[in-house]
Amino acid sequence: MRRNRPTKILATLGPASNDKQTIRALVQAGADLFRLNFSHGRHEEHAARHRIIRELEEELDTPIGILVDLQGPKIRIGTFANAPVTLKRGQTFTLDRDPSPGNEQRVCLPHPEVFEAVKPGHRLLLDDGRIRLVVRRVSPERLETEVETEARLSDRKGINLPGTVLNLSALSSKDRQDLAFALDLGVDWVALSFVQRPEDMAEARRLVAGRAALMAKIEKPSAVSQLEGILELSDAIMIARGDLGVELPVEEVPAIQKRLINTARLAGKPVVVATQMLESMISSPFPTRAEVSDVATAVYDGADAIMLSAESAAGAYPVEAVSMMDRIAVQSFRDPKFATFMNAGATPLEATSADAITAAARQVAETISANVIATYSTSGSTTMRASRERPNTPILGLSPNRDTARRLTLAWGVHCALTDDPQNFGEMVARACHTARELGYAVPGDKIVITAGVPFGTPGATNILRIAWIRPPEE
Repeated sequence: MRRNRPTKILATLGPASNDKQTIRALVQAGADLFRLNFSHGRHEEHAARHRIIRELEEELDTPIGILVDLQGPKIRIGTFANAPVTLKRGQTFTLDRDPSPGNEQRVCLPHPEVFEAVKPGHRLLLDDGRIRLVVRRVSPERLETEVETEARLSDRKGINLPGTVLNLSALSSKDRQDLAFALDLGVDWVALSFVQRPEDMAEARRLVAGRAALMAKIEKPSAVSQLEGILELSDAIMIARGDLGVELPVEEVPAIQKRLINTARLAGKPVVVATQMLESMISSPFPTRAEVSDVATAVYDGADAIMLSAESAAGAYPVEAVSMMDRIAVQSFRDPKFATFMNAGATPLEATSADAITAAARQVAETISANVIATYSTSGSTTMRASRERPNTPILGLSPNRDTARRLTLAWGVHCALTDDPQNFGEMVARACHTARELGYAVPGDKIVITAGVPFGTPGATNILRIAWIRPPEE
């Protein structure tokens, strides 16, 4: 399952990719890890998909990561007596606490935290931004707004509140139940939706308690402004451009995407670019040229992973979408200028032996034209450091910990293999050379670079760099 590109592909599973044959085809087409979207589907359906992935992992003898995406708190209006209603530009439209069905003048908004946070002048966006309201008057029971865009509005549409920070946990009661279920299943990553501030991640981290890695979805302006604090409490971030493009002017999203990728890289945290990457392939076997450029841009910017949502979950061409994304990423990586883009985002080193060894491993590998950098890591930190360097040389992550190997399926440039911790230097070299040869990274006569920590098996103790030559099997 060796990939010819360092950027990973995260594919969402759903009704269009529900059976073992299709999920196997997705892996073979290029999917490195899978997303289970808990905004849709029952627990039993997700458990069945989880079971299939783990079976394929054994059959294909390669770690496959599983990410659970929690729905997050959804703010929605109530219902109408005669839906849909037509809102006209300039009219007054009221959101109130009255649970009775609405009409062209009002509708229920059953979320008291909104009434507490919203102020005159704030904007409310309904139905993914198709309807824009500006707040004129606020009381504990009513929000009087002016309609800015004429449109039809139906029951239970969602509301976005750009510029408003709600006193609302990022974990709803549904999310807490889903999280407990996912952790019992044994997933590798948990993505938290609608993060507003670092405290949201702190709450989630207490609940996860180390049983999975934690990803913050950046889809609120407040999360963008507090990114450093959120990153500190996260293991990775996802740039969820759908809601981000609703709550911010769409023309600002590309620059924000680049800034978020760069900030995550500087912090040494994986970053996923998501939403509408190959949207047209939901119903077409081919993407638009603009979508191809969008995927390539994320690859050139150094994103760890690029994600498919409805394309692989509910589209007519799930396998073709993964295959197309793989081809785009491979072709971008083959660009002679690709290394220049990666070097432009080089991260400063900390004054630690681990950073010094990792940076030296990249330089040595490039100087001697090594075929692979092999990293021994129990916790994954050594391999993540190697990934952060964005070397031209593939990274072979060797770990005795299956959970670590699965989480590293998200990391740029890393192919993971399970192996016992070596007991001495000779075994360290022999095992790395054997694995590199078995997986096709090197042949007899090739050179590899090995990093590890002594004492062996000690997390975060990277302090060894070794150059080794691949010998024929009989030697």
